[in-house]
Amino acid sequence: MDNKVSAELAQQALEEILKGINQINQNLPFLITLTSDEKKSLPKFGDKSVAFVKRSYELAQQHKNILPASFDLAEMGRDINLYEKLYSIQQPLRTLFEKIEDTLQELGAESYSSALYIYALIKMHKNIGDIATETFDDLAKRFVKKSAANPEE
Repeated sequence: MDNKVSAELAQQALEEILKGINQINQNLPFLITLTSDEKKSLPKFGDKSVAFVKRSYELAQQHKNILPASFDLAEMGRDINLYEKLYSIQQPLRTLFEKIEDTLQELGAESYSSALYIYALIKMHKNIGDIATETFDDLAKRFVKKSAANPEE
């Protein structure tokens, strides 16, 4: 078995990390959660749109006379500014999140491979009478297929 991750996370370090995440949340009280329908209804905004938005804002500042009185150019500026700042936060967090996801996937695979190895050993020893059947049966529950008639088994 290849063991790519061999580490421990001290309880104090975990508490500090969670405290830091909580601090980030407290510093971003304006963050929102959108429903999937809300996300679908929003105009698509990708990398190409950033330059378009910035240039539109610059031109609007130069030609305020073409804007209706109801258009809040200052709010647009705040939105752009906040977008840029949040984007600068998102990128390192995205990298960190991907590393956490990859590490979790590897740890899960390593743990599961070890468990399968133990299962095979227990199965082998059950067959020669060294291990009680109920010990094997307890682990064997993982591999019982659910019937279509009773999916809650």
